[in-house]
Amino acid sequence: MSVGISPRTNGDRESLQQALSVLVQQDPTITIKTESIDGQTIVSGMGELHLEVICTRLSRDFSIQIYVGPFRVIYLEALRSRVEAEGRYIRQTGGVGNYGHVKIRLEPNKTGEGFEFINDIKSGVIPNEYVHPTEQGIREALQGGVLAGYEVVDVKTTLLDGSYHAVDSNEMAFRIAGSMACKEAMRKARPLLLEPVMAVEVATPEDYISTIIGDLNARRGRIEAIERRADSQVVKASVPLSEMFGYGTRLRSSTQGRGNHSIRFARYEEAPPHGEWGGDEPGVTARKPERPRGSSGSAAKLYQEFE
Repeated sequence: MSVGISPRTNGDRESLQQALSVLVQQDPTITIKTESIDGQTIVSGMGELHLEVICTRLSRDFSIQIYVGPFRVIYLEALRSRVEAEGRYIRQTGGVGNYGHVKIRLEPNKTGEGFEFINDIKSGVIPNEYVHPTEQGIREALQGGVLAGYEVVDVKTTLLDGSYHAVDSNEMAFRIAGSMACKEAMRKARPLLLEPVMAVEVATPEDYISTIIGDLNARRGRIEAIERRADSQVVKASVPLSEMFGYGTRLRSSTQGRGNHSIRFARYEEAPPHGEWGGDEPGVTARKPERPRGSSGSAAKLYQEFE
């Protein structure tokens, strides 16, 4: 999960970066990224409570007043289909040319296998010194998917063919050509959105068990087990992280402070298609995936272009 923060005064901007560097050294699960458009710093952590603690520490321990944006879930993207695409980068500026041309095959890799690059070029169609820049361009393109701008995971890429110019070709041209080919292939590969799913355990007195189960079901949760533990009932469920915002407060309210819960990351799963997000009635947050830098759109809008 991530949140955008910025200092209340420009004079605190450098102090904020120094404070965040200290926090990252103390806690390696924190990651920091600066957004170039609005200057916000994006802080990513392990959950809502983790991010709240980070923001509290910036104010309390480092005396930095900050603006805090809404929490944002970190989605991923993946591919459904095996496709081929070409990328051509040909530019002539002031007598100096740039020429890069590659053909690649993009396909889903096994879950958890990450990125795999295969060089299938034969007969010196592309010189060896341009293969690595092509791979770099593909890796960079996968950092921002075509569906919603999130990282694309578990992809196998094969460099199939291409061409070069004895004078105008260079590493930059092939890096750009590789990126262009990857973007084009992703558009044709029927991309899908992956959302983080959490393993949730809720301990509650038996009187409130039906309320707890109903609320988890409304949050698109799947009940996996109900166990008795001492004087309490323990409900184990899988729930999308986007539906867990503010759950602790609601749990305390619905159980008169007698319920408690734990939450940990379980896995990524495909986000549901249009019509399965649920409504905005009480108990259903129905938070849709948001495009980077704050612009939002429902999963339906994201899928329409590619299906």
